[in-house]
Amino acid sequence: MNSAFPSVEPVVKERAPLLFLILFFLVQATVLTVFTVPFSWTLVLVAVGSYFLRMFGITAAYHRYFSHASFKTSRVFQFVLAWIGSMAMQKGVLWWAAHHRNHHKYSDTEKDIHSPSRKGFWYSHMFWFLRDDYNDYEAKLIPDFYKYPELRWLDRNHWIPPLTYAILLYAVGGWGWLVYGYAVSTFILGHATWTINSLSHVYGSVRFDSRDTSKNNVWLALLTMGEGWHNNHHYYCSSANQGFYWYEIDMSYYILKILSLFGIVWDLKKPPQKVLTEGLSRDLAKKQERNEVRKNRYEVKTKKKVEVLSAS
Repeated sequence: MNSAFPSVEPVVKERAPLLFLILFFLVQATVLTVFTVPFSWTLVLVAVGSYFLRMFGITAAYHRYFSHASFKTSRVFQFVLAWIGSMAMQKGVLWWAAHHRNHHKYSDTEKDIHSPSRKGFWYSHMFWFLRDDYNDYEAKLIPDFYKYPELRWLDRNHWIPPLTYAILLYAVGGWGWLVYGYAVSTFILGHATWTINSLSHVYGSVRFDSRDTSKNNVWLALLTMGEGWHNNHHYYCSSANQGFYWYEIDMSYYILKILSLFGIVWDLKKPPQKVLTEGLSRDLAKKQERNEVRKNRYEVKTKKKVEVLSAS
């Protein structure tokens, strides 16, 4: 099921400019500062906490709220969500959401800005956003949030939250906290997030006919707080939960559910019963098909054994 949001046709150019590539890899190389700090499990916990805090900012805020409006919240907490997402250093909230809406409209076509089947793995994983072409976005892609001046300000100044966060880490825990809580955490956070653009369109299982290559991958779901249920999401993208069933772990949704108990967020959208029923029916059909294949293999194997014994 495709998104109903308006969109424009993106211009796709395959090559990223050399200067931006150099700057990007220099930022990525800051992870090597980990060798300047003695190992500590406390610092590992700082990195893990920083990772999941900002992953939530991407998954629940940038993605489920700003890109798909899958739940509602107050104007104040809306800004808080945008701030936390911006701390992940993945550009501005309006920029991110606008391009993501385009991705859903053109998923895995030539107009998709990060399709691994069309552009290749590394381009879809991270090189696409280094293009000068994608520094801007059409305001008409995201009119529901572009109308807020504080979000437009934050989008233009998306460097302020990560810089503030880095300074805070250093002020609280010194160089060690800055290295683990920011450099190491940001490196892993970035690549984990980008796997949804790349790996989740290559590896995993297909439940729904989403008319693209999106797949469900439990390992990516664990890594990205629920985003790995990508085939679910591409079939019904307006749901606040991407793990449609109780056994599909979706940490972002669990946190949103807790926040809803306190009235901080509300109207969490979920897939309709007909979608859930369809998914279960498809799972059952696949299970029966696998069982039939196993049965046929067993029968063939047994027949060969009987033939061998008869011949002897």
